[in-house]
Amino acid sequence: MQTKRLTDSLSVAGQIVPADIVILASQGFRSVINNRPDGEAADQPAGESLASAARQAGLDYRHIPIIPGQLQDRQVTVFTEALAQMPGPVLAFCRTGTRSTTLWALGAVHSGKCGVENVLKTAALAGYDLASIKPRLIQLASSSKSGAKGPA
Repeated sequence: MQTKRLTDSLSVAGQIVPADIVILASQGFRSVINNRPDGEAADQPAGESLASAARQAGLDYRHIPIIPGQLQDRQVTVFTEALAQMPGPVLAFCRTGTRSTTLWALGAVHSGKCGVENVLKTAALAGYDLASIKPRLIQLASSSKSGAKGPA
């Protein structure tokens, strides 16, 4: 399992297994967000087994499943709220880490915490190319400056 740091309080990773939870706790992580729907692949562990491992390790755990290509505004809001509520540092994961990074990027730009170029650069330094969502990020940045509600 390789974690990639996006901020002081958030790192992302590809799929983890229950045994990784103990390692995450030993590395100082205090929360885990699972962005992968159960049953997406035959070899992935069930979310409940990860939730159980997290509880046993004393970590907070949330399951915010994102179906590839079907990211909805509400999911960005739920992810952003989870980051604000959960003790950090947080590890968010999906199959490769891209969905988790995308959720962070959309939420960070919408909230005004990061500008579009900063988000793209941070993602790229972690190994994630978010150029395909740049138009959406620009739209979010514009709407958040004008006071529009919700991610676009």
